[in-house]
Amino acid sequence: MKAEIITIGDELLIGQVTDTNSTWIAQQLNDIGIQMHFKSTVSDNKHSILQALKDAENRSDIIILTGGLGPTKDDITKQTFCEYFNSQLIRNSKVEKWIVAIFSNRKLPIIDANLMQADLPENCEVLWNRSGTAPGMLFESNQKIIASFPGVPFEMKTIFKEEFIPKLLQLKQLPTIIHRTIQTCSIGESFLAKKIEAIELALPSHIKLAYLPAVGLVRLRFSAYGNDADALNAELNEIYNKLNATIGEYIFAEGEKSLAETVGELLIKNNKNIAFAESCTGGFLSHLITSIPGSSQYFKGSIVAYDNAIKMKELNVSENILINHGAVSEACVLTMAQNIRDKFNTDFAIATSGIAGPGGGTNEKPVGTVWIGIASPNGTKAYLFNMGDNRERTILRTALMALDLARKVLLKHD
Repeated sequence: MKAEIITIGDELLIGQVTDTNSTWIAQQLNDIGIQMHFKSTVSDNKHSILQALKDAENRSDIIILTGGLGPTKDDITKQTFCEYFNSQLIRNSKVEKWIVAIFSNRKLPIIDANLMQADLPENCEVLWNRSGTAPGMLFESNQKIIASFPGVPFEMKTIFKEEFIPKLLQLKQLPTIIHRTIQTCSIGESFLAKKIEAIELALPSHIKLAYLPAVGLVRLRFSAYGNDADALNAELNEIYNKLNATIGEYIFAEGEKSLAETVGELLIKNNKNIAFAESCTGGFLSHLITSIPGSSQYFKGSIVAYDNAIKMKELNVSENILINHGAVSEACVLTMAQNIRDKFNTDFAIATSGIAGPGGGTNEKPVGTVWIGIASPNGTKAYLFNMGDNRERTILRTALMALDLARKVLLKHD
């Protein structure tokens, strides 16, 4: 069962509006066992829409369109459907009454353009829109299902969930697709692939593995296809056990849980708290941890000691350390981590200091050089990294590496 999405609108083609609908729709279809096969974006032009529909029918079983259903002259999707299916627009009295009620309740005048949204292709099944005035439309043609939705995301989502999905499940017997995502950090994609090569080669043909790398992270998405959900889950569980035995130290979560969430859960579980002393990350580490609801249970606060004078004044980094070792040094981050832990009276503390670039590097300490210190009840340690020569990526990688070091230390205290 293959599906594709056609988004309609010049505003999408010129980048004036970001297409978030396709991502959401693809996720919903995957959840019910339908594979996304193709996606296209076309202009508000009858010929472009007709050609997109013709091409889609030749390659896909389910075709989803969004956009072009509004009350203005550039919204031509309904008229184009009439031409495509050799049909005509007729006024739907139920939709008309709904539109009248909406405008009356809001004490707004009703104009012909609003009422024309009740004019729908004669051969379509109406998909009710309780969140707006533009209904969705469902067509069946040559054993293909074609559905059209408003481009406004909250209206599209309402119709899709409440009207389209139930009808689709009635019309089609769908296979089972189960996705299992394993999140890893502190290891590059190629090194990860080498470590799990034997597991990947042993995968049965109905289970696919995709590597989804991002800065500092790699997600492993296993997709299992079949008809028996229990059997597929059992196979995926066995694969996960093999992964855990092989690369367990790099796995921080299953699903879409962030590294900051994982660290927060470990802190709560162990009834511990943490503080940060940030230099090169400039508060980004604090941002990540506080983006998690409930982080006030375990995060005490931070000091962004970007300037050396602040390191000296607020974190008691000695002038001797800065002169003899520099701010980007083992001695500096050890002191920062120890002293922020003492100052804020926390169980754990992390300190970061580095050269994010593009300037400031030397032969001894090139751009990307980063030291991370972590203080715990068992003492303080520092770790040296080179995060590359891109400033933005260096900041993100440093923050993620700091969180992962905290995760590993917390697991030892678990």
